[in-house]
Amino acid sequence: MARFPRRRQTRSIARGAVSRAVAAPKAPTTRSEDLATTVRSAPLASTRRLRRGGLANVVVMTVAAGIVGTLAIPAYAFAPGSEGPQFGTSAETALTKAQAQSVEVTDDVIAAPLTKDSYAAVTGEEIQAAAEAAAAAEAARQAAEAQMASYAASYSGPSVSDFLASPPYPNFDLASVYNVATQYIGVPYVYGGATPAGFDCSGFVMYVYAQFGISMPHSSTGQGAMGTRISEADAVPGDLVIMDGHDGFYAGNGMILHAPYEGASVRIQPIWTSDYYIVRIGI
Repeated sequence: MARFPRRRQTRSIARGAVSRAVAAPKAPTTRSEDLATTVRSAPLASTRRLRRGGLANVVVMTVAAGIVGTLAIPAYAFAPGSEGPQFGTSAETALTKAQAQSVEVTDDVIAAPLTKDSYAAVTGEEIQAAAEAAAAAEAARQAAEAQMASYAASYSGPSVSDFLASPPYPNFDLASVYNVATQYIGVPYVYGGATPAGFDCSGFVMYVYAQFGISMPHSSTGQGAMGTRISEADAVPGDLVIMDGHDGFYAGNGMILHAPYEGASVRIQPIWTSDYYIVRIGI
């Protein structure tokens, strides 16, 4: 009978202890305990975020790979319906590498000459020398004109126009022409002269032929154009020897009768150049 009361007492004590434990106020936690609790809970949250982030990365990489693959499709990929004849091939035709090409260039392009601009420097001495030469030429021209005027004033015989109006030798032949021309050997050379007071080369020829009623220009080139070219082998005295800027009468045996140059007189001398031709008047 004595054991029952002891059990009830034990149970009462236990219930009281529990009640006191529940009713007892919770002790306040310190900052260190809060930090420890946060640290213990952080790995779990981080692990969850990493799992979600990894899955998102996989999805993004998959989409990016699809876009890159689409952009990287070769430009020569066949379009739908490209088997038609307008494409010139079929889908089964293999793509081949383009062959080497060549360009042909014509010879006239290859051989086109190259030119380079250039200039010449002129010194002061050269300019002065050119000016002096021009002045000397002008002085010589004026002296020749003065001389011609002097000879013209001193000559009172017939002129070219007088002979053409009334030729003294109406019957033309080359031998007679040459004989008349020899009468003027020793007449001084005068630039522009066309009378026995003074002759230049074409003035001499013009004056002689005028006596046979043949009118000629006062020009060696013009006189040469009036006749017919013949070979030197066929030439006879009285034919004309035509040079560049000069002429005279053929005197036979490679000789010329002419009014040569300033300071000289009408004379016969050997032809000094091979650059000439023979012209015959009247044929």
